Amino acid sequence: MKMLITGGAGFIGSNFIFYERERQPETEIICVDKLTYAGNMETLAPVLDQPRFKFVRADIADRKAMDELFAAEKPDVVVNFAAESHVDRSIEDPSIFLQTNVMGTQVLLDASRRYGVARYHQVSTDEVYGDLPLDRPDLFFTEKTPLRTSSPYSASKAGADLLCNAYQRTYGMPITISRCSNNYGPYQFPEKLIPLMIANALADKPLPVYGQGINVRDWLYVEDHCAAIDLILEKGRVGEVYNIGGHNEKRNIDIVKRVLGILGKPESLITYVTDRKGHDMRYAIDPTFIHDELGWLPATKFEDGIEKTVRWYLENKPWWEKIVSGEYRDYYERMYGKR
Repeated sequence: MKMLITGGAGFIGSNFIFYERERQPETEIICVDKLTYAGNMETLAPVLDQPRFKFVRADIADRKAMDELFAAEKPDVVVNFAAESHVDRSIEDPSIFLQTNVMGTQVLLDASRRYGVARYHQVSTDEVYGDLPLDRPDLFFTEKTPLRTSSPYSASKAGADLLCNAYQRTYGMPITISRCSNNYGPYQFPEKLIPLMIANALADKPLPVYGQGINVRDWLYVEDHCAAIDLILEKGRVGEVYNIGGHNEKRNIDIVKRVLGILGKPESLITYVTDRKGHDMRYAIDPTFIHDELGWLPATKFEDGIEKTVRWYLENKPWWEKIVSGEYRDYYERMYGKR
């Protein structure tokens, strides 16, 4: 089998590549990444020189590049992780998010249709559902929850999902969609909550927390997410949406305090900052459907996952220190620019 993975130099995409390499080493993987600020070739160092792995630097919204790639490689499966994903950045400049998340998805769908891909999987987010009130812990997102976006980022992801639904219905394409809760784990870009808090705490810098820090997120260890997508590819029904949740609802402030506790740093480092515009209050996924249909459940308890995550960042300082300094962006040209 030949699998094309977009956004594979990013956080979840790279972890999925490692997961597939471990589980199905015979699978041929073509990793496509534009290497924007969040794409890091150093993340892929463990697999770059392996057989049955190829890296292609390209933009999924570049129709000519994708047509040439699909014509040359003829992948059996496409898994689209490629996305602009930071809400704050989407508030500053929505156009980049529409270009990559919507137009890029359309280009991939057209190429997948033209070259007869056997399965196209769209990796989406629970943010397409909007948010839930803090005083209704009985409410959860299900696959039937209406889409009600809050940010340009979530709107762009919802648009891509709807486009996938339309292509599946209109053209009969073999498409599945998954919507996950907040991921955490190794190789996450240090602008996201958990790695940002780790990096700042280690440097004894202020830890910025929006508002009062009472916003609730459902945290999913990235390896559990990878396992769910692998299961959807193997057994999922075409045309279905699968919610992937971690059963780990936590307030942002409690996450920050837990990180400080693990690192032995004082809570006096916490600094409350002006809240984000349109900040969603609570995300919570009901993963009953994927459990009933495919037998998936998250395997990692939050206390175990956060300990492993903090330990990984402690043991891999060179990886994220280069990102913080900006040096990581020179890696591709230094290692592969003349190849």
